[in-house]
Amino acid sequence: MSTIDAGAANLQGHELGVATVSGAIRRGEITAEAHATTLIQQARVNSDLASFITIDETAVLEAARAADLARAAGRNLPLLGVPIGVKDSYMTRALATSFGTSVLKDFVPTRDALVVESIRDAGALVFGKNNLVEMSYGLTGDNPHHGQTKNPYNKAQVTGGSSSGAGASVAARIVPASLGGDTVGSIRVPAALCGVVGFKPTPGRWSGDGVAPISHTLDTTGVLARNVDDCILLDGVVAGSPSQTIGAHPDLKGLRIAYAPKQYLSGVDSEVETNFREKLLRLKNAGAQIVEVDLGEDFGELTERATWTIFAKETRPAIMEFLKLQGIPVSFDDILENLGPAIRGAWEHILLPSGRGYSSDDAYNDVLNKDRPELQRRMMRLVFDRADFLIFPTTPCTAPAIETQRRFVVGGKEVSDLVLAKNTIPASCGGLPGISLPAGLSRSGLPFGIEIDSAPGRDSQLLAFARRVESVLGPVAPPPGFS
Repeated sequence: MSTIDAGAANLQGHELGVATVSGAIRRGEITAEAHATTLIQQARVNSDLASFITIDETAVLEAARAADLARAAGRNLPLLGVPIGVKDSYMTRALATSFGTSVLKDFVPTRDALVVESIRDAGALVFGKNNLVEMSYGLTGDNPHHGQTKNPYNKAQVTGGSSSGAGASVAARIVPASLGGDTVGSIRVPAALCGVVGFKPTPGRWSGDGVAPISHTLDTTGVLARNVDDCILLDGVVAGSPSQTIGAHPDLKGLRIAYAPKQYLSGVDSEVETNFREKLLRLKNAGAQIVEVDLGEDFGELTERATWTIFAKETRPAIMEFLKLQGIPVSFDDILENLGPAIRGAWEHILLPSGRGYSSDDAYNDVLNKDRPELQRRMMRLVFDRADFLIFPTTPCTAPAIETQRRFVVGGKEVSDLVLAKNTIPASCGGLPGISLPAGLSRSGLPFGIEIDSAPGRDSQLLAFARRVESVLGPVAPPPGFS
């Protein structure tokens, strides 16, 4: 039974995915108002997850009633009446947009980000604004102003970040999907740690207009959902890509999948590696050709130097330009002054010219003109000239504990939270599309994630392949108490 068929057989409300909800509303099997009411109740019951900063229940129900009237009048829109969460880095018309900060907690934009405009035009309801790390600058889900987002699989564990509330709310069945943002892994990391699907398109495929930036080189908008079909549907709406056939494929014959154990399995927890190799064998047994590649001994150093230099060097000018262009009534310095101590310390260290970690213009130009092109050349020559896709564990560990989120042990070594992006940053720096899929649960009941990347611009092929992989891997149990 496909994901869609399974959902259609169970119209209980909060368990439904995007495509199932939209189809059920179009056929008159459920009303948008009834479905929105169910999800509002789900959000209330699970408010302790801190997955949302803002939900305007009155506005959600009004929009749902309008969708029901539109349906009765014969409107046929792909997302009609479907509630979608939106990361609070996206501007939303008439709905508070804080970017995760305290200084902008009362800011209400007069316009939508272009991606939000696209889903509204397709009939979707903006359910609320998801919690996130301040200015999207972190990987664990900690926010001193709006609360630490908790993982539905275990509330003592982090969700990943910066799209923390998006991952938690989709996993907790509060919404079927949420819009997120990804610079170094901020969609894929929380997707992996929360047991959902996270799609990062090729940069530029989805608009970043109206979304608080970090880096014009690395930033992408994207989506977290509970299945690949829903990512395909939303990608078609936002990017205007041709719709893909929804449904299972029988095997992976004729497809070549590369993996690079020296680079992507180095320093990962043993349980993560064991799970990954088991899933790789399953894909091989389904007909895929597995191709081992080696990206070079200096690949990790090259990738980290290029990614983090670009990340830090571009943030301050990108935010300053964004605030001015969007007419947002604060300055960069206002935001800096009101950040929590952890993010403020990081900004003062790497973003300000006076900071000890500040990169020179020469260092920035070197990584843009030498290191990044070298990374891209290796990816094309060593991976995509030999295989169709690259596969690896999304994160080197399952979700760390909230109480030790800054320093914890992975693979027998104490590491910082930046290790959560160890495997996701090559796709970010290389401009590759990537998608993280749920890949089972650990002995302690926490999700594993497996990421698949493809060459730039091959987003539709990546999504179609991910749907086939999802069929082979099978479903992952929902968080306890959230089915």
